[in-house]
Amino acid sequence: MSASPGTIDLQVNGYAGVDFNQPDPDALTAEQLHHACQAMAGDAVAGALATVISDDLTLMQRRLRRLATLREADPLARQLIVGLHVEGPFLNEQDGYRGAHPLEAMQPASEDAMQRLLDAGDGLVRLVTLAPERDPGMKVIRRLAKQGVRVSAGHCDPSLDVLDAAIDAGLSLFTHLGNGCPMSMHRHDNVIQRALARADRLWLCFIADGVHVPFPALGNYLRLAGDRAVVVTDAMAAAGLGPGLHRLGQWEIEVGDDLAAWAPDRSHLVGSAMTMPQATKNLAARLRLPPDRVRQLTRDNPGRALGMQPETRRATTAR
Repeated sequence: MSASPGTIDLQVNGYAGVDFNQPDPDALTAEQLHHACQAMAGDAVAGALATVISDDLTLMQRRLRRLATLREADPLARQLIVGLHVEGPFLNEQDGYRGAHPLEAMQPASEDAMQRLLDAGDGLVRLVTLAPERDPGMKVIRRLAKQGVRVSAGHCDPSLDVLDAAIDAGLSLFTHLGNGCPMSMHRHDNVIQRALARADRLWLCFIADGVHVPFPALGNYLRLAGDRAVVVTDAMAAAGLGPGLHRLGQWEIEVGDDLAAWAPDRSHLVGSAMTMPQATKNLAARLRLPPDRVRQLTRDNPGRALGMQPETRRATTAR
């Protein structure tokens, strides 16, 4: 499978006023999904992973099943939604690492629960984000990798030994590095540094809005990640609508001029209202990256990370 011209976004929780994680999964309509896909196509998105985040396992199953059913009936959705991304619920339950994911939904990884989610996705789950330290014996990671599902670390705090064991078991990505972790950590021994130390073995994903990771740090991280860096939006329903007050599930979310989406108490971010055109503009204007590097970050590498394009092994270079 080869990617068509345009960007590929591995993390889209919603778009253009449409929430893929609304409280009642059946409230997502065919018209809404088509509208979200039309808006993404208008923003030159060639492929996206519709993302379902941590919740009660039954609700997650229903959301995955609903997305799979609606996608099957819509030619545009079949073309644009290249798969589903399951983010959670097998995440680190500690404050800071958990981020916006509800504490009551957190649980250790289990093969049974994972299979229930895969079955609900009807073969469309392409990516799963979990915390390696929550997967005893790396059984779920190993099982997913054998089934051809990409596994990403995220909202986690594994030791370097645990991270290495997860990579050996089949872990191949890291979800929105620099986020899903506390604002204050050990200045040297922290999960960001551990992931960067394994940039030769992992695809490292970043949100390029300048808020999730400030631009000076983002530039440093992208140089270290080299040819294995990926840019995502982590878009939620407000993506493409601009600043203002927007709904995300049962929350009223404040989106500022920087397009970051904050929880009502501004204690943490809950995704982004950024679009891929805005991300590419940031990479070019704020980080002064050349067009070929921007394409690599937003189209080529996401496709390779998912296996949509052959992976080319090149030496990591500073840019």
